[in-house]
Amino acid sequence: MIIYVVRPGDSIYSIARAYGMAPAQIIKDNAPTNPDSLTAGQTLVLMTDVIPHTVARGESLYSIARSYGVTTTQLLAANPQVSRPEQIKVGQIINVPVPSRIRGTIYVNGYAFTNIDKDVLNKTLPYLTYISIFSYQVRADGSLPTIYDKPLIDTARSAGVAPMMVITNIKEGGGFSSDIAHSILTDPEIQQTLIDNVIAKLQSQNYYGLDIDFEYIYPEDGVAYDNFVRNVVEQLKPLGYSISTALAPKLSANQRGLLYEAHHYPVHGALVDHVILMTYEWGYTRGPAQAVSPIDQVQKVLNYATSVIPSEKILMGMPNYGYDWTLPFRQGTEADSLSNTEAVDLAQSVGAAIQYNVSSQAPYFNYYDRNRARHEVWFDDARSIQARLRLVDTYDLGGVSYWTINRFYPQNWLILSSMYNVEKVL
Repeated sequence: MIIYVVRPGDSIYSIARAYGMAPAQIIKDNAPTNPDSLTAGQTLVLMTDVIPHTVARGESLYSIARSYGVTTTQLLAANPQVSRPEQIKVGQIINVPVPSRIRGTIYVNGYAFTNIDKDVLNKTLPYLTYISIFSYQVRADGSLPTIYDKPLIDTARSAGVAPMMVITNIKEGGGFSSDIAHSILTDPEIQQTLIDNVIAKLQSQNYYGLDIDFEYIYPEDGVAYDNFVRNVVEQLKPLGYSISTALAPKLSANQRGLLYEAHHYPVHGALVDHVILMTYEWGYTRGPAQAVSPIDQVQKVLNYATSVIPSEKILMGMPNYGYDWTLPFRQGTEADSLSNTEAVDLAQSVGAAIQYNVSSQAPYFNYYDRNRARHEVWFDDARSIQARLRLVDTYDLGGVSYWTINRFYPQNWLILSSMYNVEKVL
């Protein structure tokens, strides 16, 4: 597998010719919206085992091997036609092997809304361990709404993917409610009603387990939230259910803010099977333009998390979207969300070259709209995805969790499958 960054003047056909590949294969793997029009700076994932290299003056097998990060032994094995390595000629084609980068087996979770397109779902399921169906919005009295989740559960199970029920403290009409969480966490009778309702739903809908995503909990309810998670675990584990919790991306134990204070990493790490870290939204809808999931910030979260949570329980959050901000940023304005594919399409339509920020390990570009307003777009591509996925190996994490899988981005799954095998629990 090779990540190719498009240069001015490149085409699918010129790239395919340079790498000895069929153009149709590159198009099939990457599914660009307009294969006949590439944008400088965009990425293509080339699923090839060898790179044809044309020998230049002064090169040797040793120097060629070193430049590609392979050994001369590997180079010789891939080129049986080379009988005398010391006498390779200028202009000769040498096949450079692309070594396998599989780093182990990991858990992969994907959050999905019930309205996910069937084709997107079917294309994504092979890459998942769990699908977390979003969501049952708990009510202040412990009751649950009805959602149309059974078809999604059945499809997931038939594909060997474990369906997870998700409960949230999102109020009717949208937005996380601190008051709904307070009602559940501080009233034992209401809390037990909720747990009873959750168990009934797990059983009737044939779920594999439960994911708790309570956010913006009052800081004074933090211990009560710990006790709620403990209560859930004590009642669900004997029934054979898996339990996970979604936690805000904290940098330290004493980080201030309504989003962070009630999420006690060590407690969750000790109680549940998996902790999902929401390592995204540094660049967010109502904030200034920046990378959604800058790798330097993600590393800070992982540094703290792995110091208090068993690393094998951690699933690192992976965003599957980007944002388009109008500049200059003004408080109260909102960026437009767009998919990674839509971001590349937008760059093509406005004639913008895609840049890459090294410190954030993320692509971005600028353009002017019809009203001459300047925009800045941050999103993910094969490079940024690969950079963050490497952190799974670096920190010995259990795996990753995507928010969300409702949009299919082929390059993500090509990169993931080239680096890790996916654990299956069904």
